[in-house]
Amino acid sequence: MENNKVEVIVIGAGPAGVSSAITLAKAGKEVLLVERGDNAGDKNMFGGCIYAKQTADIFPRFWENAPVERNITTQKIIMMTDSKSLEIDYNDPSKASYKAFTVTRAKWDNWAAMQAKEAGAYYAPKTFVKELIIENGKVVGIRTELEDFYADIVIIADGVNSVFAKQLGLRKEIKDEDVTLNVKEVIKLSKDIIENRFNLDENEGCGCKFIGGPIKDMLALGFMFTNKDTVTIGFGIGLDELKKHNLKPYELLEEIKEHSAIAKYIKGGESIEYSAHLIPEGGFNSMPKIYDNRVMLVGDAAMMVNNIHMEGTNLAMLSGKLAAETAIFALEKGDFSASTLSLYYKKIKESIIYKDLKTHANTIPFMKKHIKTITSLYPELACEFFDMFTNADGIAKRSKYRKFVSTLLKSGVIIKSLPFALFALEKCIKK
Repeated sequence: MENNKVEVIVIGAGPAGVSSAITLAKAGKEVLLVERGDNAGDKNMFGGCIYAKQTADIFPRFWENAPVERNITTQKIIMMTDSKSLEIDYNDPSKASYKAFTVTRAKWDNWAAMQAKEAGAYYAPKTFVKELIIENGKVVGIRTELEDFYADIVIIADGVNSVFAKQLGLRKEIKDEDVTLNVKEVIKLSKDIIENRFNLDENEGCGCKFIGGPIKDMLALGFMFTNKDTVTIGFGIGLDELKKHNLKPYELLEEIKEHSAIAKYIKGGESIEYSAHLIPEGGFNSMPKIYDNRVMLVGDAAMMVNNIHMEGTNLAMLSGKLAAETAIFALEKGDFSASTLSLYYKKIKESIIYKDLKTHANTIPFMKKHIKTITSLYPELACEFFDMFTNADGIAKRSKYRKFVSTLLKSGVIIKSLPFALFALEKCIKK
């Protein structure tokens, strides 16, 4: 690096930023990766799962040497009422699948940043970027607390609140309805207890999502993931929902942990970590302009999160890779204009990022309109059905069936389910 000048500066060493840096470094480009934390991942938080496809595109066969916790072979859905629950398990014990892994971000992000460094990127942790340097209306570098650095292209990966996207006018202040607060706790348990309670073999893992119970009647989704000797449990809820219901997140998490459907998995565990982090929820309709002269936005800074499927890190890595490929093209062309960097937007449009976000563009607003049906009525009816079908209590089954059908009719579930059927049909037709 001569005169503090490189070809590309990447701000932020999360999954999106590191993916950009390592892709550029492997292509022989001079790249500076700056991170404000003492180590990459120190300030990051997520549910606990990375997906193998996009991860392996950046880190081939990463599971052989990366700090992964468990290979997810079981997916669990839990529907809860105030006192009952229904669990559905999907199992794929074939280790050859390697579809997803649980990780802890502090370990994973730091390992990933080291891979970028080994590939040839300059890595600068503990570096606080005060502002972008703009000359003649174009980004030419960054101003840190100690010195200035310059580049032909700057890739912004500074997360959901992206102060630099706002500095450039690419994004406005985020709205409460477009952001989710993810709250999680890490519970220490022995390896044997985790495998016994979740019915897992060694190194196998479980990913769980749950609705209803303490988080009924609100747009919130719970999650639970198994690590080697800890269980991560938490939930995501819109900031607008928190304000509407006047909720305290830590109290809500305690209620979730005490529900019978959850308590049995974490009983006797020791709480060793509590954290909260904002996650973009607006999806397709809140995506900002993601490129301009000499600059591109990636990951959470570009609002690229699919909250319906709880996918964020995989989309972040893919966006970082596509931005890096665009930067490589621009560097070889010697043209860093918005016209050239628009290739990044074209790549995003052709990827699963754009396609999946567009598919669910109206899903969150739709769910908000029908939230009581989804998180309260459906769990109640599902639990009632299984209670009726499995309980041998001396009451004639025919009378039970009639009672359940009567409950269905009174609840209006058939009418209430019609919008969901039409919504799903519309999605299929549009595809």
